[in-house]
Amino acid sequence: MTDDELLRRLTPVLELLAADPASLSSVRDPERAWTVHVEDSLSGLELVGSPERIADLGSGAGFPGLVLAAALPTTSVDLIESVGRKAEFIERAIAAGGFDNARALARRSEEWAAAADPDGGREAYDVVSARAVGRLATLAELASPLLCDGGALVAWKGRRDADEEAELERAAAALAMEPERVEAVGERAGSRHRHIYLVRKSGPTPASLPRRPGMAKKRPLGAGT
Repeated sequence: MTDDELLRRLTPVLELLAADPASLSSVRDPERAWTVHVEDSLSGLELVGSPERIADLGSGAGFPGLVLAAALPTTSVDLIESVGRKAEFIERAIAAGGFDNARALARRSEEWAAAADPDGGREAYDVVSARAVGRLATLAELASPLLCDGGALVAWKGRRDADEEAELERAAAALAMEPERVEAVGERAGSRHRHIYLVRKSGPTPASLPRRPGMAKKRPLGAGT
């Protein structure tokens, strides 16, 4: 997709963000938001690839999910956001941008992964994306039951954290999620310290996943030594 096409599809989203009274982002000026939100989201596009289905965890104001939906029009993107007002904003942004390949899911990812739903949920996605919404081990745990075997978590993070990376390594076997690649993309993204992690699903989802909602954050696997 060309830059002009992306601009056309995403400008209504950024205008909606600028006008939103709930202030879902501290960066609301459309020109600045293009760098901070859109270019930052696009910096992970190479790692995302061209999957059939993406689940975007903790979508917030809709990034990177809406940008991925705009850049990958043949990919189905589910933006999972448990906070009602944020999910409602995403629904309005989808309508404003005319995205027919994206939808907002106002629920916890653990509940969606556990649901016996033929339309999605457990092991239904090729890629799970997440932008600065939690520790790596927590994100890997939430992603694992959503991903098909061989699928990947693509996680936008800030500075590299050795303790956080070690925690993920310790949790990897229990989650069937193997760290594969880390890309430094600060110069190409809205955050100068941006790193993007690729974590690969390495087998069937462990029967213990998903745990109860909130447990992955409260008691991340791999914590401690």
